[in-house]
Parts: sequence; structure tokens; C-alpha cells
Amino acid sequence: MKSLITSAALALAMTGGAFADGHANTVTLQLQWVTQAQFAGYYVALDKGFYEAEDLDVTILPGGPDIAPPQVLAGGGADAMLNWMPSALSAREKGLPVVNIAQPFKTSGLMLTCWKDTGIEGPQDFKGKTIGVWFFGNEYPFLSWMSQEGISTDGGEDGVTVLKQGFNVDPLLQRQADCISTMTYNEYGQVLDAGVSEDELVTFKYEDMGVATLEDGIYVLEENLEDPVFVDKMTRFVRASMEGWKYAEANPEEAAEIVLENDETGAQSEAHQVRMMGEIAKLTAGSDGSLDEADFQRTVDTLLAGGSDPVITAQPEGAWTSVITDAALN
Repeated sequence: MKSLITSAALALAMTGGAFADGHANTVTLQLQWVTQAQFAGYYVALDKGFYEAEDLDVTILPGGPDIAPPQVLAGGGADAMLNWMPSALSAREKGLPVVNIAQPFKTSGLMLTCWKDTGIEGPQDFKGKTIGVWFFGNEYPFLSWMSQEGISTDGGEDGVTVLKQGFNVDPLLQRQADCISTMTYNEYGQVLDAGVSEDELVTFKYEDMGVATLEDGIYVLEENLEDPVFVDKMTRFVRASMEGWKYAEANPEEAAEIVLENDETGAQSEAHQVRMMGEIAKLTAGSDGSLDEADFQRTVDTLLAGGSDPVITAQPEGAWTSVITDAALN
């Protein structure tokens, strides 16, 4: 994230370059990845008229490997972004004042998927192994986990060799890595689709390991929350978005179809998106959009436990607010 939060972007944010189009009813949302069921709630809200019912004109911007949502937000390209909390808190500590206003995802879908024949049965067996890890802010949960386990990430017999993993599963399939990062709703299915059976794999869910951090929260720039007009439209946006999420949970196949209709690249398949939506529904289940303070603190504690190179160095102040969800839910 250090390389992504540029001084130019920070300058824009600090000098009022934040998105301020003057329209009380227009919202631009920057996704953190390409159009897929991971973001179904927003597409459903758009398709089913939930945003329109709140008098909102919403534009959803897909992400991708070359798009850093914090940069887009800082540069004025969006009202709100989706981001994993480790990335957002790191950006905030580095000077970009992002604030979590809603948390549709209650639990984490992040896990490591390993070949069983490597002999890996638990985290201590990672020593001497090569593990694929996503970067650009996604590495923080892994680095914190290894620090808590007392395992070096500098390689060698007593440490792990970290392979900077692209957004695919090739390193595992080609045996370049013993384990790779996967999401329950995406890459794990890709491994299975490649002909690998579940019996050949060992998986470690971050949620089960006690090092899960919050994912896919809605973030805005702090200065914009001082504007009552902005707060009002974000309240309506969150309310309609959560209506979209609950509809998607209850109607996963229809939600997947809506996502496919919005995928301008045509890269997604129906089977993959239906499966993804089924897994995503497990992560949003139980959330009404409000951030649970205990979940926030667990994320912070995990990130602070980063040994000599923690993700954040101090307890964040003002990194989230319940003002929007309190208003949206009442």
C-alpha cells in the first residue's frame, strides 16, 4: 500500500480534492476487484430499483489489478470505495483519512489452500515451505498470522518463502508453491475446477485460525462526513445496498444472473458466479451493515501483532463511524 498511496493522491485528499460533485443524489462506488458475485449486493440494489427508490443515481466502477481503490478515493474518482480493513487502516495511518461507514461482510473468506502430500497439517508445518501470498494490501493478514506463530517470512528451513502470488491459482497447480492464498468464494473453486479433489488439499481458514480481519467494508473520506448532504446520501446508499445484499442472500441464482448481466468483459461464467454467490452469502449472513466493535478490535489486534514490522503501529482513532448505519437502520 506504501507504493499505492502516492503523495499526489494524499495532497488531493488533504486539499479538498475529495469527490464533491455537488449532487445530493449521485453516488459513485469503486469496487476493489472486477465485476463478480463478491459485489452482488450493489448490482442487485441497482437492478431491482432499491437505489432508485432512495432517489439515488449510482455508478459502480469495477476494479482490477491496476486499480487501487484508496487512490481512486483520494483522487476524487469516487464517493465511496470497498476495501479490506487491513489495507484501509494502513492507508489511514500513512495519512489518507478513510473511514469505515458500513460493514456488509461479517466474516472472512480468506484462507490458505495447501497440497496434502506436502505433510502440512498445521501452521508449524509451514516452515521450510513456499506459500503464495497476494500483495497490494492483501498480504497484511498473512504477515500478522506468521508473526503470531513466530515464523519468519524470510525463507530458510525455519521460515516460509513468500511467493508474490498473482490473482490466479497457477502456483499451486504448477507446484511452484506448497500453499496459496484462496478465497472461499473464488480461487478455491478454481483449484477444484482444475481437476484437483478436496481430498488432495488441506485448507486453513483465517477465521478458524483466530487471525481473520474484516473484508469488503464501505469507506469514505473523513472530511466528507462533515457535510450533512453527503451523510444523507450515504445513509440512503447504505440502506439500499443492504437491501440488495439481503435480497442476494435469499435469491443467489438471480443475484448471480444480475452480476453476469453487468459483466461487460464477458469473462465470468454462470456456474462460477452461482457458486461464488452461495459462498458470499455465508460471509454477509448475520450482518445488517453495521460494524461490530468487537470485530473491529479483533482486526486491529491482529494487525498490531505484526512483530518487528506491524501493519499498523498504534490503535486507530476515528477509523470507523456508526453514524451512517445508525441512521440507515432506524
